[in-house]
Amino acid sequence: MSTATASAAVGTRTPYRVHADNIECCNCPPGCNCQFAGTPNHGFCEFLIGYHIRAGTFGEVKLDGVDFVVALKYPGAIHEGKGQVVLWVDQKASDDQVNAVAQIMSGKHGGMPWEGLAGTVGSFEGPIRAPIEISVKGTQSSFRIPGVVDVRQTPLKDVVSGVEKEVKIVYPKGGFFWNEGSVCTTSTMEANYKEIKFKHAGCYACTAEANWTNQ
Repeated sequence: MSTATASAAVGTRTPYRVHADNIECCNCPPGCNCQFAGTPNHGFCEFLIGYHIRAGTFGEVKLDGVDFVVALKYPGAIHEGKGQVVLWVDQKASDDQVNAVAQIMSGKHGGMPWEGLAGTVGSFEGPIRAPIEISVKGTQSSFRIPGVVDVRQTPLKDVVSGVEKEVKIVYPKGGFFWNEGSVCTTSTMEANYKEIKFKHAGCYACTAEANWTNQ
């Protein structure tokens, strides 16, 4: 049994800290209403997030450099529940790293946002090992799992001049997933996995730095 799995099995909360690049997108327009009023613009929520861990630990397991992708699908607003969640972890990660990411995502070890999201999840599949390609380049970031997930971000542009626009969402007292995000859009956003199938190019996207801990 891995270190991560053993820690969860005895009912303890393994301490963890994660600093990661967060690359996200969803089916809302660029001014995603979930960020402001808490409800999706079109009544349902479908989103993808790619993560590159810059530095992190889960107990004694080091997570530096680990990449993972999360697909989430909700029939209504996230807080209304019944979410379908799938987790992929890069195939280059060790068994302990894969298990550690899954344990953090489960919410059972506490810490936001995953502890808060846990109660909204109706089904959770993963961790699934996969070849993840991720590129962190601000509002031109991207991530891909060949044949399964493809996301390419692109900057917002002024409708008159065509010049790239810098737009940020800032939570001065701390946000749910992150505190400050650079808003952009997508040239590509596709998911093709079992019941999670959608395409939403030209919608909301954001790149940010995420910091999670249960300490």
